[in-house]
Amino acid sequence: MTRGPITVFGGTGFLGRAIVRELADAGQRVRIAARRPTLPDWAEDGDQLELVTADIRDEASLEAALAGASAAVNAVSLYVASRRVSFAAIHVEGAGRLARLARQAGIERLVQISGIGATADSSSAYVRARARGEAAVLDAFPRAIIVRPGVLFGPHDAFLSTLSGLTRLPVIPLFGQGETRLQPVHVVDVARALIRLLGEPLTERRLFELGGPDVMRYRDILTLVLAHRKRDRRLLPVPFFIWRMLATLLSVLPDPPLTRDQVILMQRDNVVGDGAGTFHHLGIVPRSLRESLPECLATE
Repeated sequence: MTRGPITVFGGTGFLGRAIVRELADAGQRVRIAARRPTLPDWAEDGDQLELVTADIRDEASLEAALAGASAAVNAVSLYVASRRVSFAAIHVEGAGRLARLARQAGIERLVQISGIGATADSSSAYVRARARGEAAVLDAFPRAIIVRPGVLFGPHDAFLSTLSGLTRLPVIPLFGQGETRLQPVHVVDVARALIRLLGEPLTERRLFELGGPDVMRYRDILTLVLAHRKRDRRLLPVPFFIWRMLATLLSVLPDPPLTRDQVILMQRDNVVGDGAGTFHHLGIVPRSLRESLPECLATE
């Protein structure tokens, strides 16, 4: 493992928390950097955890969070843009700023969290920002490692918990025909992959796409959740143009439950592509969604 502390930016988020825990369990000193940093509820007296207030839009706070660190992980994410903060501000400008300051600070290793399907020509502003952010990071820190996870799941996640909530409805609306293919990945498996990337000799690979062992249609994932909850519901196909209209109507809300970018994401398969590093290259066997359901959906 690296010499100085590892700063995890976004260390209080869903993936960030898992990364912090895996690092702490490995005996690593961890610096949790966030706008409102808090110690995790599992923290014990012997854990080498420190808190630092940092905003990826603020250069001075980033410099303080990087001071003396040997490695950094950027797990900061924004899923819903607003008038106050844009995707570009976080995923492009913020990511590039962090990479530039990390290189200036002499950081040995930087891991940038992105997402499967990040392309600069996407019709989704979120996806375009992810792709531009990757480019900004590599421009500022050429030896940075880009990690693109698939749809994350785990206890208290946003993915399975949302689907579980849908099973209470008498009829469950599908995105289109529900044929979009996903490759859900357990959040802990992604965290363990990052531990490998931070602790082993620097790999020649600079891009990793991490998906679970199963490629599944959206409707099949819903069917699994229904079976787990022992519920029988009708799945109703809803054309994507209706979802886009609904997202437009909901966009006036301060915290819309559905956005245009989310609809666009559900129109394209989200699976590991060719040529990138995978769990296989890191010697990790990821757990399946089916086997993880009892752990992830233990209660309602």
